[in-house]
Order: sequence, then structure tokens, then C-alpha cells
Amino acid sequence: MPTSVLPESPFTATALSGTAHPSRLDVAADLLALLQDTATEPRIDTQLEALTLAVAADLPVLLWGEPGIGKTAALKQLAAALDLPLTTVIASVHEPSDFSGLPVVGDDPAVQGIPMAPPDWAVRLVQAGRGLLFLDELSTAPPAVQAALLRLVLERRVGALRLPPGVRIVAAANPRSSAADGWELSAPLANRFVHLQWLHDHEVVVRGLGGTWPHASLPRLDPDRLSEAVTFARRAVCGLLAARPALVHQLPSNEARRGGPWPSPRSWEMALCLIAFATAANTSRDALSILVRGAVGDGPGLELLASMDRMDLPDPEALLADPAAADLPERGDLRQAVLDGVVRAVRKRPDKTRWDAAWVLLARALETGAPDLVVVPATTLAALRRPDWDVPASMEKLAGVVSLSRKADKAAARVAAAAGPSR
Repeated sequence: MPTSVLPESPFTATALSGTAHPSRLDVAADLLALLQDTATEPRIDTQLEALTLAVAADLPVLLWGEPGIGKTAALKQLAAALDLPLTTVIASVHEPSDFSGLPVVGDDPAVQGIPMAPPDWAVRLVQAGRGLLFLDELSTAPPAVQAALLRLVLERRVGALRLPPGVRIVAAANPRSSAADGWELSAPLANRFVHLQWLHDHEVVVRGLGGTWPHASLPRLDPDRLSEAVTFARRAVCGLLAARPALVHQLPSNEARRGGPWPSPRSWEMALCLIAFATAANTSRDALSILVRGAVGDGPGLELLASMDRMDLPDPEALLADPAAADLPERGDLRQAVLDGVVRAVRKRPDKTRWDAAWVLLARALETGAPDLVVVPATTLAALRRPDWDVPASMEKLAGVVSLSRKADKAAARVAAAAGPSR
């Protein structure tokens, strides 16, 4: 009669032989540990550079991205790289009282009042004195919870506790179209964050799945540039808002846009802080662009960046005083702005010496840059000539460029006329 065979227990072999063998779960745990054993490498990553700069500036950051894009993984890697304990709070599964505090009745509430007891995660952060608070799934939090988060994000208060300065706040959200039971972010809450669009880089993903992710580190601030950075940031923001007062506060009329970055005195203050940190850290232009637009919106942010580019342009009067030693910008748009400024200066105060100096500058621009940049300034400058002014040699050098440009414009007009109206 055949004997039945019982399933092998993980403890059977050890009990019979007296030798300890790892269980199947232990082996599985070893394999999982090997899969999680990854390294980091220095790598240019603009969005990671922007994130670390905002964290260093102690500004609340909101990462927007589709599900599975790697927002949570990036925050875990950032916390590990900065040696900060990570506290994750899923906003949508909490009640408003979890952020505003639970009322606790004491012995004599009429005298002592009713204190608001904070949740355990807030107590742990205060006890640690430092950490990275990750508010996940923010776009699935209902309006009542979003309202309770206002004080936490802006004032760092949870109930009766105030989070210490060593705690940084980063949140993550999915667009409403891809969020589980998603809500639009309220305008007051959205205006408290620097918004970063989190996108995947296929090369980073491939390298990461191979075991090596980009290294996250806080920016290195130059101690000798701190005062200069603050002065530059204040001059940039105040200069733009003085010229464009309508940009100081623009609440979008569209509900969806209210849930993103938009200009207000609060968000301009964040932009000023970001510019100061970026200047002191010599941050890349692309990272600064992401941050500024994430604070005040694309339109105002691009205007601010354009005005910053023009802040360091040479003075037209200084160029006219010594045109032979002029150092013109390399970028075409900046060079065009400088040449236009020189022509405006001559028109404002026309003089034969200044007119000749402007032609020297245009000739220098022709030798060191794209010829098309001098066509409009040269044409305008030529129109300023008075009958008793002799034609300088530098003007003759530019005559061919201007003539060729006019011929090209006429040829393009003839082609367009021959083609007739498009169907």
C-alpha cells in the first residue's frame, strides 16, 4: 500500500539533519536585497538640479507627473542622498483634523483652553529636528483636506506643533485626468508651491534599471557671492514688476490653471529666492528657467528671464565712447538688443562723432557675428545721416549686407506673389 507524501515543511530539513538551512523566504529576501542594491553617479539632470535647489531654498515643491513616472522613487533617492529621514503622508487618506490637529479636552478647558493634538508623524519630525516630508497624491485630496494643508505648507504648523527649520516639504500629484478620483488643486494651495513637471528620461531609466541612478546633492553655494546674489535677485524682480505692474497679481480665470503656478506677491517672493540661490550656486540656465516658471507661471517667468538677460547688457553710451574695444554678446537676441540700443542712443542725441562710432560698432558686429543681425540697425542708422555728414569707411563695409538683404526681401515678395493665395 503506497504511503502518502506530505508537503515539505521549511523546517523539516533542519529538524532532521540538525543543520540550519535558509528558508525559501530568506532566499527570496536575499534576491530582493540584490535587486535593491543600486549605486549613484554624477550626471547632468536638469529637473533633479531644479528640485535640489528648491529644497535647499526651503521652498515647498510640487512634482507633477503621470502615474509610474518615478516621482516617489526620486524622493526616496533624494532623502537617502541628503541623509534625511523620509516621512510619507498620503493626503487623500487623511481627514482635515489630521493636519489641523485633533482637539484634546484637558482638566480645565475654560482656563487652559482645548489644545490641538498633532498626529504621530508630525511629532516624530519635531523630535528628529530634520527630515523630508513627502505629501503624496495631493491631487486626490478633497477640498476640505486641501484647506487644512494650507497652514502646514505655508507656516509649517500641524496642530500646536511647528515643524523645525530642518524639515523640507515636497509634494507629488497626478494630473486630474490620470488621478484616482482626482480634484483640481485649489488656488490658495497651488500658490504656495513651486511646481515642477516631472518627466522621464529614457537614458536615466535604462541606467537606473541597470543599477545606477543620478546622484542627488544640494547645490554648492559660493559664500563670497551671497550678498551679490541677493542684490541681483531683488533688482531682477523689482525691475520687471516696476515696468509691468499688471504682473504683480494675476489670478487665472480658468479653474485648471488656478491649480498651477501663477503670479502673486507670494510667488514673486519665491521667484526672488530661487534667483538668489541659483546665482550663488551658479545653477544652469535651464534649471533656473524651470524653477522661475514653476513659481510664477510660463508667461511671467519668461518675461523675467528675458529681463534678466538684458540686465547685464553693456551701456550704449559706454560702447559709443569706445567702439573699438566693445565686447558684444555672443547670443544673437542679446546682440540684437545691444545694437538696437546703440541706434536708439544716437537717435536720441544725434552727433557726427556718435554716428561714426555706431558704424564702427556695426562693422565689428558684422565681423564677429551673423550678418543678418546688423541689417535693421544699419538701415535705421543710415536714415539718421545729415547732408553735411561724410560717409565713413565702416558704413561702406555694411552697404553690401544691407543691399543683399533688400534684394532677398524683394525676391521673397515676388515668389509669394507668383504663388498666389493658398488654397
